[in-house]
Amino acid sequence: MSDNPQAEMLEATRLTRAGRLTEATVLLQRRLAGMLRSDTATESAVRWRVPEALHVLFGRTAPIVRGRTAPSGTPVPDVLPEGERFLARSYSNHAGTREYRLYVPSGYRGQAVPLIVMLHGCKQSPEDFAAGTLMNAHAEERTCLVAYPGQARSANSSKCWNWFDPRHQQRGHGEASLIAGITGQVMRDFSVDLRRIYVAGLSAGGAAAAIMASTYPELYAAVGVHSGLARGAARDVPSAFAAMRQGEAVGWNGAGSASPADTPRAVVPAIVFHGDHDRIVHPRNAEQVLGQLGAGTKLERVVQHGQAPGGHTYTRTLYADASGRVVLEAWTIHGAGHAWSGGSRAGSYTDPQGPDAAQEMLRFFLEHPQPDTA
Repeated sequence: MSDNPQAEMLEATRLTRAGRLTEATVLLQRRLAGMLRSDTATESAVRWRVPEALHVLFGRTAPIVRGRTAPSGTPVPDVLPEGERFLARSYSNHAGTREYRLYVPSGYRGQAVPLIVMLHGCKQSPEDFAAGTLMNAHAEERTCLVAYPGQARSANSSKCWNWFDPRHQQRGHGEASLIAGITGQVMRDFSVDLRRIYVAGLSAGGAAAAIMASTYPELYAAVGVHSGLARGAARDVPSAFAAMRQGEAVGWNGAGSASPADTPRAVVPAIVFHGDHDRIVHPRNAEQVLGQLGAGTKLERVVQHGQAPGGHTYTRTLYADASGRVVLEAWTIHGAGHAWSGGSRAGSYTDPQGPDAAQEMLRFFLEHPQPDTA
């Protein structure tokens, strides 16, 4: 919750006038809940503490990280403009059952369209993640389907994806199989451009997205990792803390890099966002993600600098292959913490002062279709 109620009321008014009623409602609910809690802590007061990190990444009992990145209240049903749909669906396989939401843009008429799979962080829900990232609004403009798998509370007490458990880091097993299965179900039920299927996530969801890119590279054309970790960065909770604090992968044998059977491509195109003031997941983890997905490939680097309008400055680093095509893109957001860059206050774990991560991810994704293997 913001420490500026007047700014939040103005934002809620703007969202309402723009017809984004769900985001405005969730924002007001969070303000009311915060007033009832008398929670006056701000994001700048948050510092690294093991219990807080445990809560955010693993879902064990611990104090909630307060401030602008505090979890929002109970999501409300989406109110969408005419023609758009936000469907509630579910998928089951040998690993269990997961509910998910599917955004269908108004421009979908049965033609083949891109699909983006969005993986939320801890203490979040598909509805909350959609409201915070604004991915649906961008997908409406570009006519893309967006699937939001939801972690079950029975699998993790704080609905975190279990990225640190080897059982969920392998192709065909655990949560990786469930996320791939949800992707496949959408592909069967809707017309999807098979060369334009992508996966992205935040925090624990970002780590899960990195796992999906490494284990199903023939399915996902590119990946977006926001404040996450590389596949195999951990094998259990203690090693996960080491990776989170130090940004050094200490994973179980064989998971630190994808096996040849997993990787028909030399590079899995990736766009990575990370705040350089992140006290939960060390920014060095972004380098680990890039190094894993671009392993063994010589890439030329170009560094750019910029600033979001009225917000954070950033460094954008582009990595191009021998043909000059950018295949990796890294955004370091200066002064930002553990939050989705450029998101809306209607969702949790967002930082509206950063460049728009959802917009940049979607732009990067659509520039990187799956290679033609014919």
